[in-house]
Amino acid sequence: MTDLSRLSLNTATTKSWTLEQAVDGAVRAGLPAVGLWRDRVAEAGLERSARLVADAGLRVSSLCRGGFLTAADDEGRRAAVEDNRAAVVEAATLGTRELIMVVGGLPAASAPGGPALPDGDRDVVAARRRVADRIGELVPFAAEHDVRLVLEPLHPIFAADRAVLSTLGQCLDLAADFPAESVGVVVDTYHVWWDPELRTQIARAGAEGRLASYQVCDWMLPLSADPLLSRGYMGDGYIDFPTITRWVSEAGYTGDVEVEIFRQEIWDAPGDEVVATIADRYVRHVLPSLTAPVRSA
Repeated sequence: MTDLSRLSLNTATTKSWTLEQAVDGAVRAGLPAVGLWRDRVAEAGLERSARLVADAGLRVSSLCRGGFLTAADDEGRRAAVEDNRAAVVEAATLGTRELIMVVGGLPAASAPGGPALPDGDRDVVAARRRVADRIGELVPFAAEHDVRLVLEPLHPIFAADRAVLSTLGQCLDLAADFPAESVGVVVDTYHVWWDPELRTQIARAGAEGRLASYQVCDWMLPLSADPLLSRGYMGDGYIDFPTITRWVSEAGYTGDVEVEIFRQEIWDAPGDEVVATIADRYVRHVLPSLTAPVRSA
């Protein structure tokens, strides 16, 4: 089995490459899609980025990322809404409906991965409420541009500084107030593999029409000093990809599968070598269950 027709290279995986290099690398490897990060798009310029991908004949599986919606002050709220409106326009220009939303941590976080501010706001319930309110503000604008806001649950170790939504169930509960074509969810194996409700919530996401993206990479130990960089190639760590992929398939997901890895050793490796490895691991650990017939529970 060497079918790569649903494999997408997330540009975070080849961090040393420019967007143009990532596009060229995906084409050389026979991949049909790329998942773009806004930093690479900004470097190349939005209109040029859209042309590069289109001229290469690639799909844009998603744009990462919008979000960081938890600021407690008016200035922070306005800045977040403005930045996310810009991200919506970028997604539409690049030709993807799926804007991945990392919703933000506590206002007490000085920065992602940084120490807590002594007098910072630590009210996680209020932070989640602000996420819901600001998604509500953004939905009409996103709908005008035919873009879906895709909520991403992050592992609980990132709740303080990156995402106060930690489970797929929390994301679906928040999304329930909005049309499925406007607010969806992403299953990122690194963040959700541990969740005892994962199968149920993936099935729920499929039934509600909200399963917008599937991202894969492995959970590695020992953790890096920065846990965000503890991802690895599929098959090198602890995640059961056949089972989770089967659940995603059973839920009716037919979109692209993005490989999104943050790891210094992988960033330092030659890009073509990295792309060849992710293709090999996708074929071995993901594809067989992705294409398997739907099985009853």
